[in-house]
Amino acid sequence: MSDKGFADNQTSIETPNDIGVAEKPLSNQPISGRVDINVLKSKLQESESKEFKKNMTILSALILALSVLGIYLSF
Repeated sequence: MSDKGFADNQTSIETPNDIGVAEKPLSNQPISGRVDINVLKSKLQESESKEFKKNMTILSALILALSVLGIYLSF
């Protein structure tokens, strides 16, 4: 088992050839550090609503299955 330490690190770093080419931003809109709290609240409420619907669907299916099983076993 060979133990490699810091001695095996390479000291030469290759740089890309297109350093002089400046990259353009994706959009021309200025980036603002502000976030609208109402947008965040609506996104959170939407995701919680979807999760609640999913949980209610699973719960109702489970209750329905248990009631069908209970009726089947009672006869």
